Amino acid sequence: MIQTKTIFTVHSPGTIVYGRDSFKEVGDYAKALGSKALIVSDPIMDRLGFVKQCHTLLKIQGIEAVSYLGVTTEPDDTYVAEGLQLLQKHHCDVIISVGGGSCIDTAKAIAVVATNGGYIGDYMKMAKVAAHAPIPHIAIPTTAGTGSEATDATVITNTKTAVKMMIKQPAFMPTVAIVDPVLTITSPPAITAATGIDALSHAIESYLSRLAHPYSNVLALSAMELIVNNILKVYEQGDDVDAREAMSLGSMQAGLSFSNASVALVHGMSRPIGALFHVPHGISNAMLLPAVLDYSKEACIDRLADLGQFFNKTKESYSQEELAQLAITSIKVMCRHMKIGNLKHWGIEEQAFYNAIPKMAEDALASGSPSNNPKIPTKEELMELYKIAYTYEF
Repeated sequence: MIQTKTIFTVHSPGTIVYGRDSFKEVGDYAKALGSKALIVSDPIMDRLGFVKQCHTLLKIQGIEAVSYLGVTTEPDDTYVAEGLQLLQKHHCDVIISVGGGSCIDTAKAIAVVATNGGYIGDYMKMAKVAAHAPIPHIAIPTTAGTGSEATDATVITNTKTAVKMMIKQPAFMPTVAIVDPVLTITSPPAITAATGIDALSHAIESYLSRLAHPYSNVLALSAMELIVNNILKVYEQGDDVDAREAMSLGSMQAGLSFSNASVALVHGMSRPIGALFHVPHGISNAMLLPAVLDYSKEACIDRLADLGQFFNKTKESYSQEELAQLAITSIKVMCRHMKIGNLKHWGIEEQAFYNAIPKMAEDALASGSPSNNPKIPTKEELMELYKIAYTYEF
C-alpha cells in the first residue's frame, strides 16, 4: 500500500480561467500584465487562425504583439534561444503561449531565462535557481493532454547531448492559464489519442507516486474518471464539445496533480525515447504505460483497483486484484482501439533501439522520475522493461 505524504506544498498558476470561449479573455489578462506580448506558437496554430485571433484580441486591449512560430517539434534549446532573442529585440514584457505542450514548455523556458539569464539547462535539478520573477506568462492549451498550463515544469531537449531535460522550479509556473475546450476541437484523432493518453498517464502516475498526498489524490481521481469516460468519445467524434470539455478539465486536473506529486516510471522511460527516436511524448507514454503498470502492479494493487473501478461499468463485485487487472487490461484495449502500437510498430529499427537501451536506462534514472514509482527499478530492470516495451502487445 502506498503511503501518502501528510505535509505538502501546493503550486498552481496564480489564475486559472476555464470554460468555453474563455480564450476571448486573453486581452484583458495581458493588459493587466504588460504592454507588448510575445506569442509563442507553431505553424499549425497559425494556419488554424488561433495566432491571428490572439493578435486581434490583444489589439482590442491596446496590446502590441509579435509572434514566434518556430516550435515545429517537441521543444529544444534552440527554440528557447530563438524565442528569447525575439522577446529581447522587441522588448516584450508578457508572453502568451498558444498551442500544445511544446509551445507552452518553450514559453516557460523563455520567461525564466529572460529575467534570470544563462542556458536553460543550467536550471536542471535546481543547479541554478531562478532568483528573479519570470516574464509574466499566459498559457493557452489547444490540446487536452500535457496539462503544462498548470505545472511548474518544462521539458526541453539539449540538442548537443540528446537528453530531454526535465526542469522543475516554481518560477516555471504560468502566471495565468486560460483553458478553453473549444480550441481542442481542431485536434485530429491521432493527436487526440496521444494527448489524451498523456493526460491519463499524468493522472495515474501522480496517483501511484510515492510523493502523492491528499490534494493531488483528489485531482488525480477526478482526472482519471473524466478521461476514462470521455477519451474514446473525443477520439471517435471530435466535435463532441461536452466530451472535449471533460477532457480539457481532466487534463488540467492531471497537470495540477502531477505538478504537485510528480510523475514516475512511465515518464522517466518516455523522455529518452523521445530524445533519441523522436517519438511524440504522448505516444511514447502510451506505448509504455501498460507494460510499466504490469511491472508495478504488485506494489500498488489498491491504487490500481481504484482506477479499475472507473472501467467497471456494470459495477460488478470484484476483488482488488481483479480490479487492478481490469485497469491494465482496459488501458490495453483503449490503446489498441486508438491504434497506438508498440515501439517496433512505430518504425524504430530494432538494433538501433537495443544499442540505445543502456543510455536510455541511465538517462531515465538520472531524471529522478523512476524513484517515485511504487516499485523502484534497478538499471537492469529498466533495460529489460525497454526490451519488453519494444514488442509489447496491446
